[in-house]
Amino acid sequence: MTLALGFSLSGCVGNGKRVDMDMQDAAGHADEIMDATLASIDPAVQWAHGPTTTGSCDVTRRRSVMTVVSDQRRGSFLGLVERAWRKRDYRIKGVNNDQDSPAIYAQTSGGFGVSLIFGGGQAFFEVDSPCVEESEVVESTTPPNGPSYEGVYPLPRPNVHSDFWSAGAP
Repeated sequence: MTLALGFSLSGCVGNGKRVDMDMQDAAGHADEIMDATLASIDPAVQWAHGPTTTGSCDVTRRRSVMTVVSDQRRGSFLGLVERAWRKRDYRIKGVNNDQDSPAIYAQTSGGFGVSLIFGGGQAFFEVDSPCVEESEVVESTTPPNGPSYEGVYPLPRPNVHSDFWSAGAP
């Protein structure tokens, strides 16, 4: 899980505050980015919220995929997400082709960093805002499409079987 929490593509540069958005607005936009990304995955996967964190001028939202994505299907999963991001004109900033911890890092035109990282056999989505006006941030109101695991940290390992994503054949 450390991999999913440790890499940020955006952040505050100098005093470059965005006046058109505060941290709560940025968190809401991060939810929209992840909603659209997860909606593009077919067949659908089950996910749960990860922790939301804030910095001095940025916010990060996370979601953990609770569907087992087999080693043989990781490439398909990563490719599907990358195509969805390219279709939305996200700029692919990096790809990690590591066998055990593959990842894709992208950036939206609005400066939000978006990543899909596999770590410990689980897929994690993360959206990092650019530097925005400081404000309070509430937890996401987007309901997960499975158990909420409210108050549970760390989340359990992936435990949902998919005939497609969990299959042992490519």
